[in-house]
Amino acid sequence: MELLNIQDLCKTYGVGEAAVQALKSATFSVPKGEFLAVVGESGSGKSTLLNMIGALDTPTSGKVYIDGRDIFAMKDDELTVFRRRNIGFVFQSFNLIPELTVEQNIAFPVLLDRRKPDGAYLDELLTVLSLTERRRHLPGQLSGGQQQRVAIGRALFTRPSLILADEPTGNLDSENSREVITILKKASGAYEQTIIMITHNQSIARSADRILRVSDGVVTDLGRAEG
Repeated sequence: MELLNIQDLCKTYGVGEAAVQALKSATFSVPKGEFLAVVGESGSGKSTLLNMIGALDTPTSGKVYIDGRDIFAMKDDELTVFRRRNIGFVFQSFNLIPELTVEQNIAFPVLLDRRKPDGAYLDELLTVLSLTERRRHLPGQLSGGQQQRVAIGRALFTRPSLILADEPTGNLDSENSREVITILKKASGAYEQTIIMITHNQSIARSADRILRVSDGVVTDLGRAEG
């Protein structure tokens, strides 16, 4: 069953002779529960693509459908709520709130939505992420790998149908990188969440179900990954 459908997505920055086509007529779909890797050189358009799927940027033309809903047909307030409840983000830079504990950082999106956090699910995630003993620690008291696991927990906690991960292992060593990818794959399987991950690491890309390549704004489906 299809979760994401991209139709003729284009993004152009600037006008006239200064115009740059960051994304050119991207068209593809992603079924529910798939773990998709997006690869390509720096400046190829990968992050532009991810930002538009996550409604962090608007396309010049084209459509993004998530669960059958045209996200750019929504009003701003509606889109903000939809994004908060249906899309989880994991960034290379962690983006944790330094004054909040591990469990507060994980629960923050739900609190922002003025809903009561699910304590049992929080405990489950802390166990899955091997953070139970660190639940009351601040980000500054954690290693880089632990901070990224908190960021993943935060992305998972709203039970989003889609998780977007932009170079989630970029600041980690090889051991922590493997742990992060293992956790993402577990989430995809256990919670039936669709994951789209940008990575420069070919071995990490091969751990995904399928690979897309972006080159000069053109998206090519490379098919099933060969782990």
